[in-house]
Amino acid sequence: MESSTSSHEFNEPVQVDPIIRWEIYYRLLELSIPCSCNTGEPLRVSVQDTLSAIQLWSVMKQTTAPRNEQVEWLNACWGV
Repeated sequence: MESSTSSHEFNEPVQVDPIIRWEIYYRLLELSIPCSCNTGEPLRVSVQDTLSAIQLWSVMKQTTAPRNEQVEWLNACWGV
């Protein structure tokens, strides 16, 4: 399956488990972050500004961090 969003230059290869890279790819598309995910190649993301970088970090954290780490982070945000 070959996919891309537009003619943006995809400047950041993101090394992730091939099983979850499609999940990350589709979430980035939902956030309107240009990215490309070609079969047998790494996910590539166009990080054009600070917001895109933060959103990429957030998506990566949500999909790759262990559950207990996510729970601790949420508890810290909620002041629990």
